[in-house]
Amino acid sequence: MIDIGANLTHASFRADLAEVVARARSAHVESLVVTGTTVEESRRAVEIAEAFGLFATAGVHPHHARECGPQTIPQLKEIARHPRVVAVGECGLDFNRNYSPHPDQEKWLVAQIELAREISKPLFLHSRDAHPRFAQIVKQHRIEKAVAHCFTGEREELRACLDLGLYIGITGWICDERRGKHLIELVRDIPRDRLLLETDSPYLTPRDMHPQPKARRNEPAFLPHIARAVARALGRPVEEIAAETTRNARALFGLPGLQ
Repeated sequence: MIDIGANLTHASFRADLAEVVARARSAHVESLVVTGTTVEESRRAVEIAEAFGLFATAGVHPHHARECGPQTIPQLKEIARHPRVVAVGECGLDFNRNYSPHPDQEKWLVAQIELAREISKPLFLHSRDAHPRFAQIVKQHRIEKAVAHCFTGEREELRACLDLGLYIGITGWICDERRGKHLIELVRDIPRDRLLLETDSPYLTPRDMHPQPKARRNEPAFLPHIARAVARALGRPVEEIAAETTRNARALFGLPGLQ
């Protein structure tokens, strides 16, 4: 399996990163994509990818859009040209926490869409409580390859993302009986060739894991737990889900050397 979104630059992984990666591989998570959320974190994501033979994204999360300036895109462009960077992002809109003003979020989302087009790399997209504006921007700019990372929306939003040709990333949110129950039905609407799996670690630890990990820190080794939840929702063998989502990750990101 491939974890398409892991925040391994997070401080909680600083002391045992090598062990985290080793546990993931022991759990048959062959590789993973380390998420970049600022210019500096994107540089760190590349360093981690190089050190452990992983992959990375390079981008600015909408929470940090207000911090962007004239050098942001040139710096991201330099980082994104690294051979282990497989996507531009995490970028998008977050109208839930509103850490950055909406105009700033939209401006820098568009700038990163244009960067991805210029360097011919897919997009790693974030949208939270931003439908339908997110879909409007994506449609306007005719994105060719992208994933709606950590999808948690309702049916209308899923349909909009699928109509736009996006891949859909499913996390441990589907394991949360309080907030994610609707995903058990919605995941059935995702075409087999558009489904991807991710942990978004250290966030979104599956609530139905027993016992819960120390400090409730999620990590890539828990991806099989998410795969099993998706398999139950679809009524299909987990081996099929693992194989299909691995192929989909390779197709989207152009990942080499994985079967």
